[in-house]
Amino acid sequence: MGFVKVVKNVPYFKRYQVKFRRRREGKTDYYARKRLVVQDRNKYNTPKYRLIVRFTNKDIICQIAYARIDGDVIVCAAYAHELPRYGVKVGLTNYAAAYCTGLLLARRLLKKFNMDGIYGGCEEVTGDQYQVESIDGQPGAFRCYLDVGLARTTTGARVFGAMKGAVDGGLDIPHGVKRFPGYDSESKEFHADVHRKHIFGQHVADYMKLLQQDDDDAFKRQFAQYIKNGITADTVETMYKKAHAAIRENPEALEKKEKVEPAKKKRWNRAKMSLKQHKDRVRQKKEAYLKKQAEGAGGDDE
Repeated sequence: MGFVKVVKNVPYFKRYQVKFRRRREGKTDYYARKRLVVQDRNKYNTPKYRLIVRFTNKDIICQIAYARIDGDVIVCAAYAHELPRYGVKVGLTNYAAAYCTGLLLARRLLKKFNMDGIYGGCEEVTGDQYQVESIDGQPGAFRCYLDVGLARTTTGARVFGAMKGAVDGGLDIPHGVKRFPGYDSESKEFHADVHRKHIFGQHVADYMKLLQQDDDDAFKRQFAQYIKNGITADTVETMYKKAHAAIRENPEALEKKEKVEPAKKKRWNRAKMSLKQHKDRVRQKKEAYLKKQAEGAGGDDE
């Protein structure tokens, strides 16, 4: 049988239904979203909370949200660009920074609901698995589910660093250890010490030492901001330890400053006129032209 070209006819196009806008834009995985958003019927209108983690080139966004018909409602949020307040001024998108951002979100959320004194989380960071359990006679632990969006959930991915920070901060998030750094898929063993190194930025410190030995110029170029802020490979762990303590001490967000209206910019072209202004300008031009004509005609008569 020869080649048969399939022609899409009118009935096909009449029945064609476009996908959701955010699917067309490649922003939302609706297969995953449906499972994260839909709540059990016997729970009625109880919100199903999600820990949303997103990475940009220069920032980490962590939010606690729940879905409603008219859109998602953000309960609390924390960002990596807040970390300089707590002493982390460099490497704001690495695994250690993701952990700090998740920890900041958890402590901020629990303080908002006056639960920070009940659920302190894991204060001694070991990198091992930790799960928050509800305390009898107290409000239940705050449960939410990790929402990674379109990110690849590979072993050692930074989204799991943010999740680990939130869990150690006192949130109840169902998870295992198979995607943390330090898990060996062949031997099926989890090495918590490897995970701890990532939480305290020791993988970065090791690379700093290696690069400094091999190529000093490349080290100065790649770690220029570390050198500028006086951070060495030996002080990286101390920096993150102090940041964790500072976050637990005061997780609250700074009050937003009122936006100052910018000074009036100088225009190099004429401002757009309204119809009324335009008609008035035409009228003035006509009057000026007729007046000039009348004056010219009067001079000729003399």
